[in-house]
Amino acid sequence: MISSIDELIQKMVSGDKRALGKIITLMEEDPSSSAYIVSKIYPLTGKAYIVGITGPPGSGKSSIVDKLVSCYRNENLKVGIIAIDPTSPFTGGAILGDRIRMRGHYTDKNVFIRSMATRGTLGGLSRATSDSVKALDAFGNDVIIIETVGAGQVEVDIVKVADTVVVVSVPDMGDTIQKLKAGIMEIGDIFAVNKADIDGAEKCILEIKMMLELSETKNGWVPPIVKTFGDRDNGANELYEAIKNHHKYLLESGRQEKKKIARGKADLIYILQNLFIKKFYEAINEEELEELGKKIASREKDPYTIIEELIPRLKKFL
Repeated sequence: MISSIDELIQKMVSGDKRALGKIITLMEEDPSSSAYIVSKIYPLTGKAYIVGITGPPGSGKSSIVDKLVSCYRNENLKVGIIAIDPTSPFTGGAILGDRIRMRGHYTDKNVFIRSMATRGTLGGLSRATSDSVKALDAFGNDVIIIETVGAGQVEVDIVKVADTVVVVSVPDMGDTIQKLKAGIMEIGDIFAVNKADIDGAEKCILEIKMMLELSETKNGWVPPIVKTFGDRDNGANELYEAIKNHHKYLLESGRQEKKKIARGKADLIYILQNLFIKKFYEAINEEELEELGKKIASREKDPYTIIEELIPRLKKFL
């Protein structure tokens, strides 16, 4: 098994897109293979710039990604795309599959598009997203775009992975502030008001400006608000330039290096959390877990007391 993975890795770093697809599938389905792959490719990572596109469902994120890819390709840059789709409750797979709005880039050998399912993960990101980004990086992509599932205020995990986060909204989607307040407002480096040719665009922009004025500036960076127009080219170049400006700001301010350190810490915490959960299930079988759940439900014991009692048993697994 290890030799076949090594062969896949060699093909991937040599530019084989099919090998890259198989590597990402392994990362999604087998955490142990993912750990082995990352350990092998990690020295080849850290070069790609990562852009996160997030926002409410129906805001036109896929259309924006499609236009951004065209901008990057005009500069002859190699682009990887991870489109996170909601998980089907029946199959566990991605409901939307590969995004039809990006079909114009499928035949481009310098564009790689992959749809991934959240598989119930909160935060709008698939469990394997971070590792898959590393694979796309090692593959040699200059830019990696992550389009999240669009689940509202739980989208904040994207900030742990992306260098620049673009929050997309559209006019007349109900209460704009309700859709963008709290965590999702805090993570935005750039705000795109999409379909800006319909009624309510200026009101939407004003609401975002008001929210930004109430928020603290992000270490000297004032998030710009850019008008975009769905699947039309208008506004795409302006958004592209705003992303480039944010990249320049990160480099000149030293924030880029700090982001990399924060990303490393987030990776460690994520791996430790998953390792602990794995060890927890190794130490406690389903029947015992059911009994503990009953004790909590009947108020016989509280969760904190039970955890304290379990810690001695868990230590031998760590």
